[in-house]
Amino acid sequence: MSADDRVKLKTILHYWIEHNKEHSQEFREWADKIAKLGEMETAKELEQASREMDKASESLSNALRSLKEGG
Repeated sequence: MSADDRVKLKTILHYWIEHNKEHSQEFREWADKIAKLGEMETAKELEQASREMDKASESLSNALRSLKEGG
């Protein structure tokens, strides 16, 4: 991988992590809203999506850390 590619990937990883955090928060907000309307199954699925997005962000953070460490 070229040095330019490493820099680009670091930038993209930072962006994806932040973008995922925004989505995860939005999913939780909608889960709360829809739960108040009694749509518990929908709320449950949105909460699950939020957890999965958080897990994806964790993997992306691990990838970024690995890239920074050179391994």
